[in-house]
Amino acid sequence: MSCYGFINKLVHRSKKMSPQEVEIISNYKLLLDEKSKELLKKDEYIIQLEKKLEDKELMIKYLQNEIDKFRQVVKPITQKIITKQITLGDDVWNVKNGTQNNQEEQAQEPSRIKREGISAEPVNLSKTDLHITKIPKTSRSRELIKAAILDNDFMKNLEPTQIREIVDCMYPEEYKAGSLIIREGDVGSTVYVLEEGRVEVSREEKFLSTLTPGKVLGELAILYNCQRTATIKAATDCKLWAIERQCFQTIMMRTGLIRQAEYTDFLKSVPIFKDLPEETLIKISDVLDECHYVNGDYIIRQGNRGDTFFIISKGKVNVTIKKKDSSEEKYIRTLTKGDFFGEKALHGDDLRTANIIVDDPEGVTCLVIDRDTYLQLISNLDEVRTRYIDDVDDRRRLNEEFSHVRLEDLKILTTLGVGGFGRVELVQISGQPNKSFALKQMKKSQIVETRQQQHIMSEKEIMGEANCDFIVKLFKTFKDAKYLYMLMESCLGGELWTVLRDKGFFDDNTTRFYTACVVQAFDYLHSRNIIYRDLKPENLLLDSKGYVKLVDFGFAKKLQPGRKTWTFCGTPEYVAPEVILNRGHDISADYWSLGVLMFELLTGTPPFNGSDPMKTYNVILKGIDAIDFPKNITRNATALIKKLCRDNPAERLGYQKGGISDIQKHKWFDGFNWEGLVNRTLDPPIMPKIRNVTDSSNFDPYPPDEGGLPPDDLTGWDCNF
Repeated sequence: MSCYGFINKLVHRSKKMSPQEVEIISNYKLLLDEKSKELLKKDEYIIQLEKKLEDKELMIKYLQNEIDKFRQVVKPITQKIITKQITLGDDVWNVKNGTQNNQEEQAQEPSRIKREGISAEPVNLSKTDLHITKIPKTSRSRELIKAAILDNDFMKNLEPTQIREIVDCMYPEEYKAGSLIIREGDVGSTVYVLEEGRVEVSREEKFLSTLTPGKVLGELAILYNCQRTATIKAATDCKLWAIERQCFQTIMMRTGLIRQAEYTDFLKSVPIFKDLPEETLIKISDVLDECHYVNGDYIIRQGNRGDTFFIISKGKVNVTIKKKDSSEEKYIRTLTKGDFFGEKALHGDDLRTANIIVDDPEGVTCLVIDRDTYLQLISNLDEVRTRYIDDVDDRRRLNEEFSHVRLEDLKILTTLGVGGFGRVELVQISGQPNKSFALKQMKKSQIVETRQQQHIMSEKEIMGEANCDFIVKLFKTFKDAKYLYMLMESCLGGELWTVLRDKGFFDDNTTRFYTACVVQAFDYLHSRNIIYRDLKPENLLLDSKGYVKLVDFGFAKKLQPGRKTWTFCGTPEYVAPEVILNRGHDISADYWSLGVLMFELLTGTPPFNGSDPMKTYNVILKGIDAIDFPKNITRNATALIKKLCRDNPAERLGYQKGGISDIQKHKWFDGFNWEGLVNRTLDPPIMPKIRNVTDSSNFDPYPPDEGGLPPDDLTGWDCNF
């Protein structure tokens, strides 16, 4: 019985009590009333404190999000450094001796910063003039430019032919003492080599160093538009050599396409290759190694065993046979450019039946492929592509459900994310309170300004046709004078990036589940020859069941069979070496990023890290074998990551004969229930808490858009959106 009940019972019996007892009970009742009022006030105060605490927690999440966005733009200026360093344009130089210092490129503090994708202006192969203009130079100037390139951590990775053509195309520029060559904050597209004079480097108006001839300045600009990170001022009259990004990209494409066409023609002349599909020939041409032999060398010696096939690309060789029981060699014939030898070794007959001897004063260059590489690439790609049958009717019915929806029917509830071109809002359709959707709105003027129209239209086409449980579905698009809109399914479990940020890293089983979801999405896309190009935790959303879906197809592109694309795009920590080096890339670049994703999920940070994009790219170019793997990554996980992150795209697991099933069959996936994943009966490792169809609590809070309305776009490029 409560105190109130007991006292009230006594009050009812007060007629039987003495006056003193009644007075005592009355006093107790008054005291109890006062205490009750005090407790009520305390309850109200507790409620107020809880409300303040909730407000503060929301403010903390908001401020943390603002800090994350701020860090995307402003890199930490102070870092733990052993030797005093300065940043020049896109390179880090040792002040003491003027040489580039890379000792701490990987010693980066773990961060949880949302990363923005980077995309250069698309290159249209049909309109690109592959002709390059050569600028006359003295031999001294040529040698200085070449030495500067070979001394640069990034540009030294280019092929000798490409370096030679860059040297040929660089044009002279002169600056008087005191004039600005590069201004901090400006967007640049020109790379320089200093030949004469001295330049002073400063950042935020603070002097950093003086540089002398033989240095490359601002090389990140040849990859994509970027803001200069330092000011370079001529301390004396200076002479420099310069090259624009468009010219550089033309050289990269030109050398790559010429080499590919030449190698493919060589392969077509070989009987064992002539009936192979064009895309297989292109794959083989990508893995051919160039080997040089001097006059008199035995390339093949009779009686030896070997597994290598050769095509002569330059020079000539003699074929001889040594008769049994004789030391003499009988001349058979001479082979020249385009001829081949050793083809039997590709089919297992590894006993050499003749000698191949170089007979050319300038030596011989051969294109070489070994048996294992050859067998991995020879497959019937049509079999891979028939595993998926497009269910066009299902997708058409899905889209028809939204045919009546108008832009004004959408009610914005809250912001789910903020990106480079706009925002993603949680919305509901009028009259449908039991469903919610994500509305991506993109500023047309910004898209046109950055020349990303082609990427946006490709995103609409690919997402609009995709019908895969591991890819976010696009239902309808809208447009007005200022924005383009994409109405998509809402995945209220939030971004995988947020979960990873909060947990730090995942264990093997959790990583395996999320990686498998991505593998299924890639299987769907790659079977249609669609390259994704922007894999990262930020682009993986959890649905209501805890399964991962791929989102943001702004960099995705449908490729012609056997063809490559040349546009630099992706997130710096995830781009493959061939993207950085502008060699052309295809779906194999996605397998590289899959290996990077595995590493980041298991450790909390990607394997390739630098204090700025150029340093990150230099770490990537050193390769996965230069990375120290933490002990918590198991041996099988390490093996899979290294097979996905092979420098040579054609050697990556998933891109070879067995296709993506090679990944699914890897030891790291032993025992994994692929059927349960596809049928969505497998329990996910993390089940998101979602209270209702409008619950956005799994996303970080975002403030309202206070930037004002963007200008109208009057170009009319979006007529088919």
